[in-house]
Amino acid sequence: MSQKVAFIGLGVMGYPMAGHLQKSGYQVCVYNRTSIKAQKWVEQYTGSMANTPAQAAKDADIVFVCVGNDDDVRQVVYGDHGALAGMTAGAVLVDHSTASAELARELAQRCTEQQIGFLDAPVSGGQAGAENGQLTIMVGGDEQSFAKANDAMQAYSRCCRLLGEHGSGQLAKMMNQICIAGVVQGLAEALHFGQQAGMDCAAVIEVISQGAAQSWQMQNRYKTMLNGEYEFGFAVDWMRKDLNIALNEARKNGSSLPLTALVDQFYAEVQKAGGHRWDTSSLLTRLQK
Repeated sequence: MSQKVAFIGLGVMGYPMAGHLQKSGYQVCVYNRTSIKAQKWVEQYTGSMANTPAQAAKDADIVFVCVGNDDDVRQVVYGDHGALAGMTAGAVLVDHSTASAELARELAQRCTEQQIGFLDAPVSGGQAGAENGQLTIMVGGDEQSFAKANDAMQAYSRCCRLLGEHGSGQLAKMMNQICIAGVVQGLAEALHFGQQAGMDCAAVIEVISQGAAQSWQMQNRYKTMLNGEYEFGFAVDWMRKDLNIALNEARKNGSSLPLTALVDQFYAEVQKAGGHRWDTSSLLTRLQK
């Protein structure tokens, strides 16, 4: 395999994702706003790096973007030095960032004007999922662009599915975050209840995790929650960003998200307590005051 791809954004997710592409035989050129991170990646994976997104995207068949929010995406995609300036007709831009559906539709229009394919493809699975190549990818776009990019995305995913037109990937990610918020709050309340009742919470979880209460959060977070360990994982700041995207979309489509809005405020309390970068399971801390 000699297909050239570009990967823009080497955060905790993008860094290993780009690495999986390189190890799978793709020719990967990376760009990161902090160049020392790109240099470290090149040393580790023997790919190449560029000084601008446009340079990274030059002659690439697929350009992947994985950054923080709508503004970050626009910064690395648009302008004289943005990815679109370096891409040629027939290439595909894949945005793995968690952003708004509105931005996805905007990017799709801009790409269409340049005869470039576009997919909004946010991911779920956290840093561990990225490192282990076991991410879930929710994709919005057309079948032709998906067919061009799907094999590459298989390098770091266990499930990758086209769910509808442009924006569908971001809408699916909003649904994902809504579900997670409710599950984590329920787990936090159950552990708090058990602690107050004097129960052996670890023993209880070992039992109820075998039944209908089972969840990824329960299996992977109950021990660290009971130990008060939160300096890892998906940060509260990121979750609040994601939930606000969902709440804004809900106002547009007329849906009611009372539990999501409530949990978002609980996360605001965690932030006020200094937990901006704590794992999202830190909801338990506000109950233990």
